[in-house]
Amino acid sequence: MPTILRINGYRFFFYSNDHAPIHIHVEKGNSSAKFNVIPVDLVNNYGFRSKELSTIKEIININQELLLKKWNEYFSNN
Repeated sequence: MPTILRINGYRFFFYSNDHAPIHIHVEKGNSSAKFNVIPVDLVNNYGFRSKELSTIKEIININQELLLKKWNEYFSNN
């Protein structure tokens, strides 16, 4: 379960057996969500409030290039 980013208590990661489309999982405390990376779009949410989801989406937008790079590096090597 490679962790890509840790920002403001949020952990951004993907599972080693993940699949297309390119997406990222986010956890903080007991809350979790999944976002597609292109376009950045919420897939599911378990416990995050609307304001937190907006913050997470902004973090993903800012780091989109890194997330894509890490996804492609990891899944092209497996």
